[in-house]
Amino acid sequence: MIPQPSFPGGIRVAIVEDQRRTREGLRALIEGSEGFVCLGAWGSMEEALASKWTPPLDVMLVDLGLPGMSGIEGIALMRKRSPETALVVLTVYEDNDRVFRALCAGATGYLLKNTAPAKLIEGLHSAVNGGSPMSPEIARQVIELFRKFHPPEKAQYNLTPHEVRLLKLLVEGHSYKTAAFELSVSINTIAFHIQNIYGKLQVHSKSEAVARALNENLLG
Repeated sequence: MIPQPSFPGGIRVAIVEDQRRTREGLRALIEGSEGFVCLGAWGSMEEALASKWTPPLDVMLVDLGLPGMSGIEGIALMRKRSPETALVVLTVYEDNDRVFRALCAGATGYLLKNTAPAKLIEGLHSAVNGGSPMSPEIARQVIELFRKFHPPEKAQYNLTPHEVRLLKLLVEGHSYKTAAFELSVSINTIAFHIQNIYGKLQVHSKSEAVARALNENLLG
């Protein structure tokens, strides 16, 4: 049975956003939402990476257009430093290049700054429970992205039709629970197949599996 996430004291969130008003607004939203606690809010990735937090973070909201190190560079470094932390982009940028590079760097989700507060909190819940929250505009772009990419001729992963369908659900942002509902199977079955997918794709996380699926058009 898959262990359910446990967040003593609330879901632990951090924010990286260079605009002070936006940063403080996000902090107020998180601290005012039941079941959440804000452990830090920084204006740059350099500040975030230089900070220490105890206990570990559950989710980090990351802007992309930051001074100094970009959000995408920071996401890649955070993924190595704290692989258990869900990294959710929160930005005004919605171009294909940034979306693709953020996902490849290890972003768990991609939300636009016009996301309603309630939807943002819902997205954070989803991220820490295995989902990949995306604004509707971004989700459509992700689908278009993997339609356009062509797989290398030597990409032979031997995914079964069932595994391909499950991988598509991961790309669309489903959690274990919602994927199980869509496929009419148990969560344990989903976990078993996801581990098989990881092994075949030679990846270690959902974000890596999604990036490989998009980059090599494994769903086409």
